[in-house]
Amino acid sequence: MTDTLREAYRVMRTIRTFEERVREEFATGEIPGFAHLYAGDEASTTGVCLHLGDRDAIAGTHRGHGHCIAKGVDVKAMMAEIYGRRTGSCHGKGGSMHIADLSKGLLGANGIVGGGPPLICGTALAAKQQNTGGVGVAFFGDGAGNRGTTLEALNLAAVWNLPAIFVAENNGYAEATSSTWSVASDNIADRAAGFGVPGVIVDGFDFFAVHEAAGEAIGRAREGGGPTLIEVRSTRFSVEADGDCLKRFRARVIDSGELSEPDFDDIDAEVAKLIEESVSAAKAAPKPTLKDLETDVYVSY
Repeated sequence: MTDTLREAYRVMRTIRTFEERVREEFATGEIPGFAHLYAGDEASTTGVCLHLGDRDAIAGTHRGHGHCIAKGVDVKAMMAEIYGRRTGSCHGKGGSMHIADLSKGLLGANGIVGGGPPLICGTALAAKQQNTGGVGVAFFGDGAGNRGTTLEALNLAAVWNLPAIFVAENNGYAEATSSTWSVASDNIADRAAGFGVPGVIVDGFDFFAVHEAAGEAIGRAREGGGPTLIEVRSTRFSVEADGDCLKRFRARVIDSGELSEPDFDDIDAEVAKLIEESVSAAKAAPKPTLKDLETDVYVSY
C-alpha cells in the first residue's frame, strides 16, 4: 500500500510541477502555439490511471498533459514536444494539445472537443474481440459532455457492452463558459441513465474517492459488465488551500502514519530535478527541418 501511495503522490506532483513550469516557460514566448494546463485535476487522472496497464488505452483532451503523465509517457519527451523539438514524443509536430504515445496506450491528447470518446470505443471493442481484458478510458470536459460525439460514443458503448469508461472532468467552466449556464442537467453523471449504464459523481479533490470509483468501474468493465460514466468535480487551478488535491492527499497520508513529511519532500525534490532536466534538454534539442514535413504522414500496414 505504501508503494501505491508513493506512486500516486509522485504522479500528482509531477503533473503539478510540470504544469507550473510550462506556465512559466510559456510566458517567455519560447513555446510555440498554446498550452492548456491541467493543474488542479491531478487526482482525477491519477486515481483512474493507477488501475491501468499496457493493455489499456486512454484518450485525453486539449488539457491533456496530466493524462499523458499519468499513463506513463516520458516527461522529457513531453516537454520537448511542447517546445516543438524533434526529440519530442511526436517529433515536434503535435505540440501541447496533441501529445501521443501509442506504446503507452495513449491515443493522444485531443484538440477536438469530444474527439476522444469515439476513439476509446474502438480500443474497447478491440479488447473485447481479442479477449485481452483491456479497457478504454475517455477523459473529457464538461463542455464535451454536450457534444454529439460523446453522447453517441456512450450509446455505442452501451449497445455493444464495451469495456469503456467515460470520465467527465467537470471543472465548471469548459473553456470559458460556466456549465451552470450551458449544461441542461445539474449533473453530467445523470445522463448515464439515458443509456442504461451506471453514473457516479466523485470529489475531484479527493484522490481516494476517485481511485475507489474508478477501480469499481474498471473492474466491472474487465469482467464484462460494460461501460460507466464517472463525473469528477473539481476546479481549475489556482484553487483554495483546502481544495488542493495534493495538500489533502499529503495531510491524510501523514495523519495515517503511512508516509512522513520527509518522504513527500524527497519526492518533491526528485520531481523538481526531473522537470528542470526536461526543460534544459528541450531547449537544447534540435527543431524539425523541412525534410521532416514528409515523415509521419501515412501509416504503413
